[in-house]
Amino acid sequence: MAQREDYYKLLGVSRTASSDDIRKAYRRLARKYHPDVNPGDKAAEEKFKQISEANDILSDEKKREVYDKFGSYSENLREAAGRGAAGGPGFDFDWSNIFTGGAAPGQSPGGDASGSSFRDMFSELFGGSGRATTSARPQMQRGSDIEIPLALSFEEAINGLTTNINVSRSEPCARCNGSGEGGSGMVICVTCNGSGKISSGGGFLRFDQTCGDCNGTGKRRQPCAACHGRGVVPRSEGVKVRIPAGVDTGSRVRVAGKGHAGLRGAPPGDLFIITNVAAHKIFTRKGDNIHCVIPITVPEAALGAKIEVPTVSGKAQLRIPPGTQSGQVFRLREKGAPSLRGNVRGDQFVEVKVVLPDIIDEDSKNLLRDFERRNPDNPRKKLGLE
Repeated sequence: MAQREDYYKLLGVSRTASSDDIRKAYRRLARKYHPDVNPGDKAAEEKFKQISEANDILSDEKKREVYDKFGSYSENLREAAGRGAAGGPGFDFDWSNIFTGGAAPGQSPGGDASGSSFRDMFSELFGGSGRATTSARPQMQRGSDIEIPLALSFEEAINGLTTNINVSRSEPCARCNGSGEGGSGMVICVTCNGSGKISSGGGFLRFDQTCGDCNGTGKRRQPCAACHGRGVVPRSEGVKVRIPAGVDTGSRVRVAGKGHAGLRGAPPGDLFIITNVAAHKIFTRKGDNIHCVIPITVPEAALGAKIEVPTVSGKAQLRIPPGTQSGQVFRLREKGAPSLRGNVRGDQFVEVKVVLPDIIDEDSKNLLRDFERRNPDNPRKKLGLE
C-alpha cells in the first residue's frame, strides 16, 4: 500500500482518536473484510491488508508519532526523528530560524550569538561535518496478531466446545533460521540499489541517509532462497481452540503464540478468535441473562399451576400463582448463561402469555356463558370507558 494513504481515513477515526478507538475501529473492519469471511474476494483481501497496515502503525505509539509528523512511516524516518529529538542531525529543528540565518528572536539576521547560521544548520542536517550517519539494521519485531471470526450455534456458545481452526500464518524460515540471509556470497542491496544511501524528505529538504540494511556498503549477504530474505515463510496450520462456555457475539478468545512469526528471533503474535453466535428460536440473550416467552392456558392463569419450561441447561419447574396476567415475568435464578468472569451463571426470565382455547362444541360455549354470568367482571371499568 502506498505510504501516502491516510491511515486515519482507512480506519474511519479522527487524528485525535485514542488507542481504544483505533483498536475498536480495526476490529470492526477486520471482521467485515477478513479473507475467511470473503473467500475469493480480492477487493476485500486488499482492504484487509490496508487496514491491518494502518492498525500496525497507529496502534504503536512511536510509529504513530512518526507518521503524524511526516505523513508516512519507515524505520529510516523513525531513526532520523529519534536522532533529531536527541540533538543529533535529524528532522527536528526550529523552522522559524530558516529565513533569519539562525538569529534569535529580536536579533539581526547576521548575528551568530544564538547558534548556527542558515548554512551551518543545513550542513548539520545533511551530515556535512564529514561523519557518516549510520543506522542499525532492523531490530527484533514481535509478530503481528491474527484475528479469525468463528460462527457458533446458540448451544455451542452456552456450553463451550473444542474445535480445530485452519490458520494461515507465518513461521521462521527453517533454512536461514529466520535471518533472511543465504550463503556467504554478497549481492547488491535492494533497499538502496547499491548506492549505500536512502533518500528521505522532499522538496528542498530532500537528503540522504546511510542505508540501514547494508550499513552504507551497497552490498549485503545473498538473501535466503527459501524465504527470499524475509526471514519468514507462510504456513497453513490446524490449531486446536477451546471456546469457553458463555461466549457471546464479539467475544475474543486468545490462543497465545499462534499469530505471525516474529522477525529476527522476536516472539510470535497471538491468535484471536472472534465469536459470532446465531439466534435461537426460543431464547434471547441479554448479557448473561436468558429471556423467553412461554404460553399458558386460561385455567392455569386463573387457578394457578406448576408448569415445565425449557432452559439452556434442561427443563425446570415454574410455579404459576392464581390470577396470573398475560405478560407477567417470572425469574429462574442461575438458569441463564455461564459468565466468563467467574464460576457464576445469569438468570432466566420467563414471560407468560395467556392463550385462549379453541371453542370446539356448543357445550364449551355454554360453560363460558355460565362463567360470564357467575363472574360479571368488567376489566374496562377502571378505564372509565363503560
